[in-house]
Amino acid sequence: MNVYFSLGSNIGDREANIKKALAMMDEAFSVRYSALSSIIETEAWGFRSRPFLNCVVLYKLDFDSENIENQALKLLDKLKAIEVAMGRRENIEYDAEGCRIYHSRIIDIDILLIGSEKISHPRLCVPHPLMYEREFVMLPLREILG
Repeated sequence: MNVYFSLGSNIGDREANIKKALAMMDEAFSVRYSALSSIIETEAWGFRSRPFLNCVVLYKLDFDSENIENQALKLLDKLKAIEVAMGRRENIEYDAEGCRIYHSRIIDIDILLIGSEKISHPRLCVPHPLMYEREFVMLPLREILG
C-alpha cells in the first residue's frame, strides 16, 4: 500500500536530520522508500521560529486490509520512536482556546495518507487533517504524486 509521510526539521543540521530520519525509516520498515520529493525551506507554521526544511516521502508497505487501523497505530509508534531516538522531546501544549501550541523540533514525521484508507482514532487521523492547509506538505506531496 502507498503510504505518504511528511518530514520536517528546524533545529541543528536540518538536512542531515531529514536524511537520518529517512535512513531510520528504511530500517524500521525493512524497505527503502520509493519516492522522495525535493527538500524545501519554509517558514514555521503556527509559531515563530527558524525556518523548516520539509519533504514528503513514499513507502510501499504491506498492510493487511482486515486490520488497517491497528497496523497504522504500530506504524505511528515506529515513527514516534524514531523521533525520540533522534532527540525530540515533545510536550504537547494547548492555549486557552484549545489550540495547539507548536514548538521547534529536530524532526517531525507525520503520516499523511495510507492508500485511500480513512482512519479516525484519538491518536491518528488519516488523511492527515491539516495537510490541505499546509503548503509545506502539499507542494512536495504534489511533486511525488506526479
